[in-house]
Amino acid sequence: MKEKFSILLFEQDENVGSMLQEYMHMGNISSGTYSDHEDAYKAFVDENFTICLISLSQFPDKDFSLAKKIKLNNSNTVLIFMGAHPTIEILTEAYRTGADDFIRKPFILEELYMRIMAILRRTHGVKSQDDQVYKLGKYTFDTHKQTLSIGGKNTKLTTKECDLLKFMCENMNILVVREDVLKNVWKNDSFYNARSMDVYITKLRRLLKEDDSIAIINVHGKGYKLLTNQ
Repeated sequence: MKEKFSILLFEQDENVGSMLQEYMHMGNISSGTYSDHEDAYKAFVDENFTICLISLSQFPDKDFSLAKKIKLNNSNTVLIFMGAHPTIEILTEAYRTGADDFIRKPFILEELYMRIMAILRRTHGVKSQDDQVYKLGKYTFDTHKQTLSIGGKNTKLTTKECDLLKFMCENMNILVVREDVLKNVWKNDSFYNARSMDVYITKLRRLLKEDDSIAIINVHGKGYKLLTNQ
């Protein structure tokens, strides 16, 4: 993703707000977290966030009022609501207000991020992940040509290397769980494929070794992270 997007997080639970802000930052989305309606709207006017993620509180009327003011200020703002056990009345009001999505709590952070990116592809022309060029530090990774380039040197990747690196790039700076990698790249999580994945992770590390700012690290017992300074 070349353009960096910003997100306004309205969440009255400080712990949840901090968690969301940290996760969005890892996904290259800058954010500001607010728990007061007036402060949130003032911040939106000052900074004109691309996305507003509003967690419905015990007083949803105030939350909907904030969302309506934001939409009146900028109708192109992506608007996403979050809430636990929403009634049909709450859902109706959310979409009437202009919601692009409604996320039910509790949610998985990875799913939230992917749903946000899906909306941005539709509303802001973010390129499809199916045919994309990624910048990885000094490297250029072309998913269509299946090449990894640095300093005029082009390396042709195998299909499996390309698919694995592409999946890692789609989740840059985010933990990817081993089972998710296997299901998305190998299509099943058998023991044989798990061993094969470890071999391919080692291959990618070798291919990326010429730039110290890029690393694929193991997260013990969980999976991997493709770390960059972007």
